[in-house]
Order: sequence, then structure tokens, then C-alpha cells
Amino acid sequence: MNNKEIKEMPPVELLAKGRELRAELFNLNLQKSIGTLEKPHRIGELRKDIARVESALSAKKKEAASA
Repeated sequence: MNNKEIKEMPPVELLAKGRELRAELFNLNLQKSIGTLEKPHRIGELRKDIARVESALSAKKKEAASA
């Protein structure tokens, strides 16, 4: 997921995407603790995607508040 896609999403979609990414991260961390994780690099990717979504959401909230 790239920044352009994220910035074009409305706030409601961003919230849903954030929840979805967090659920996936939880599952990967669970797999990691059990020892069945196949793609450990995916955890880092998810954390960065979550940060991107949260940043975009914050920017949209500031934009809406100032308008």
C-alpha cells in the first residue's frame, strides 16, 4: 500500500483499514510467538502501513478542524 492510495481514502475507510491492519498484525505476532511465522518481514511492513494510515487520518482531522 502506498501513500497516494492512503491519502485518497476517506476517513471512514482509513479507520476500517487501520482496524484491518491491526488485526493482521496481531495474528502475525501470534504466529511469531508460536513459531509458525513464514514471512517475518511482513510485520515491519504492517507496522509502517499502520503508521501511514494513522498519519493520513490525523492530517484529515486537522484539515477538517481548520475548515
